[in-house]
Amino acid sequence: MLSVTDAAYIAALFDGEGSLYYKRRWEKKKKHKGEGYRKTYAWRISMEISMTHEPVIRWVHETLGVGSVRTIDKSKSPSGKPHYKKQWRWRCTYRDAHYVCKLLWPYAQVKLHKIEQVIDHYEPRAHELGKNVVDLEIERQIRRP
Repeated sequence: MLSVTDAAYIAALFDGEGSLYYKRRWEKKKKHKGEGYRKTYAWRISMEISMTHEPVIRWVHETLGVGSVRTIDKSKSPSGKPHYKKQWRWRCTYRDAHYVCKLLWPYAQVKLHKIEQVIDHYEPRAHELGKNVVDLEIERQIRRP
């Protein structure tokens, strides 16, 4: 179980070093049967935290239990410089991003609007359909001091 302190820390880290991609766009995908490609209008939902300090990224990955970690060596890119440090990225997509957004929602400030978009994407009109869903405004009042 994620502690309140850890969730708040990760939310602050995400507000400062993270990004959230929530967009619908045209994509070219391989056909299931036969050769060629098909065009679809698909959602892309992903969130990531990037920094040069590996232990923090590994801790985020272990604490949340979702996503993946990879490294990018900026010093070897065409526009890179030899003194650039390696960059570490934690990334998760789709349902895992929804799960993380619900954990970070009560504590997020800067990226709150994007987090709410992802939550609303996966829980549209849930309260109108009579489902047993937590009201986010009530949750915020309960969790915030």
